[in-house]
Amino acid sequence: MAPLATGLAAWGLMTGVAMVKSGMSVFEALAMTFLVYAGSSQLAAIPLIVASAPIWVILVTGFCVNLRFVVFSLHLRPYLMHLPRWRRIVNGYLTADLSYAMFTRRFPKPGATPEERHQQEAYLSGNYFTTWTSWMASSVAGIVLGNLIPSAWGLGFAGVLCLIGVLCSLANTPLRRLSALVAGSAAVATYSLPLKLNIVVAIAAAVFVGFWLERKAPPEASQTA
Repeated sequence: MAPLATGLAAWGLMTGVAMVKSGMSVFEALAMTFLVYAGSSQLAAIPLIVASAPIWVILVTGFCVNLRFVVFSLHLRPYLMHLPRWRRIVNGYLTADLSYAMFTRRFPKPGATPEERHQQEAYLSGNYFTTWTSWMASSVAGIVLGNLIPSAWGLGFAGVLCLIGVLCSLANTPLRRLSALVAGSAAVATYSLPLKLNIVVAIAAAVFVGFWLERKAPPEASQTA
């Protein structure tokens, strides 16, 4: 996870700068960083807040952008159901795209023994620590430095590269690749919609197509998808 944390930190730095430059106070930016802890959702909400969009639009956009975490949590449920509720809640807060992708690649199946479960929890905790600390430290640095960091540095592109890497690692079945294609096409086709509602449309289209094809597919194919 350490090599990936460099790009994640650059993305967090630019997210912190973006919040301050959007007009948010230091307190508001810090609260958003520590409570939301979702870079893509934060970046989607910032321009809506600046544009004084209705609160329901901001909430729906953030919800739709983070819908992927519902899938992540369903996948991680067999790995974590033996833990107390409060520890599962902590895991839910700390789960990020990169930590999920790295963990499920390393452990394709839940542990069957206490030793295997302990090993998986240790690996997941290490990933959580690396991603959380790199994101928070860089975001706070971006908030504190604020306007001292010019947007021309282009550090935010490192975060885009991180997301592309996560997308490529997760798009490992035909159905997932098709969902990514549908989402991308819908986002481009509806780009002219106000308040970045093309993101909501893209997510809805991909979810609809994915569920429809999964119900049409034979049981064996839907399990592998």
